Amino acid sequence: MKVLANDGLDPSGIGALTEKGFEVITAKVAQEQLADYINEHKIRTLLVRSATQVRKDLIDRCPSLEIIGRGGVGMDNIDVDYAREKGIHVINTPSASSESVAELVFAHLFSGARFLQDSNRKMPVSGATEFAALKKSYAAGIELKGKTIGIVGMGRIGQEVAKIALGLGMRVIAADSNVGKASIKVTFYNKQFINVDIETEPLQEVLRHSDFITLHVPAQKNGYMIGAAEFEMMKDGVAIVNCSRGGVIDEAALIAALDSGKVKFAGLDVFINEPTPAEEILSHPKISMTPHTGASTLEAQDRIGLSLAEQISSILQIQ
Repeated sequence: MKVLANDGLDPSGIGALTEKGFEVITAKVAQEQLADYINEHKIRTLLVRSATQVRKDLIDRCPSLEIIGRGGVGMDNIDVDYAREKGIHVINTPSASSESVAELVFAHLFSGARFLQDSNRKMPVSGATEFAALKKSYAAGIELKGKTIGIVGMGRIGQEVAKIALGLGMRVIAADSNVGKASIKVTFYNKQFINVDIETEPLQEVLRHSDFITLHVPAQKNGYMIGAAEFEMMKDGVAIVNCSRGGVIDEAALIAALDSGKVKFAGLDVFINEPTPAEEILSHPKISMTPHTGASTLEAQDRIGLSLAEQISSILQIQ
């Protein structure tokens, strides 16, 4: 029973699978060599993250495959419907990384609100000679407490974002065409908690009334969700974060909005041209950036590994 974790797997998942008698292979096989490797080694389960593409041609060439697993939420790198038509189980780990992604959202929000993305670049270069000037240039920071955050997409990650925002004392509004009301339970360290019901609103209303906007939606099939028209609806000085998928925001429109001052700052974990983001994005002083690391915490990877192991064992009925 061979499992190929082509984009890696946390030791927790490897250990859980090995205990059940699986052979876990973590060698990184090049995309063009993947079908031959799967057939040669009679791989029954293929696990991927975002790097490996599992398209129709690969599925057709690999009759031994019984399970395709995605360590994460989005499965836009897998032809899911086609695989299932072929009788292959397709699994993912939708809840394992929610907290990690939500915390990264606030890392970007705090970074932009206090100019960290720019000061971290300039302090090593000129902090010793231009300290006073830099201090003055970063003197107009803003607090998150008391501000309105608009969450676009109230799935698992959006709800985790809402929990943190409520804990910070923010007003939370949300848009989601599939969710009418979300019941958020905010649990504190001493086991006290509060329950907050959030009624979703039309997207346009959330865009108009938010001080900060964070996006948690799938990859877009028919154009951008946020383009020039949507930026025009927003408050002057709004901030926006995208830790969902590249292509949700029109990056050219974002640059224009940042340059005009319409958008105060942006935080991006995902990009249109991954893994080669546009130079205009990479060099912009008002953008806080991370290289698609939303789920890249030790805790999330541990949960992802265990979740995949449990699902694989259940499907193949391994006790």
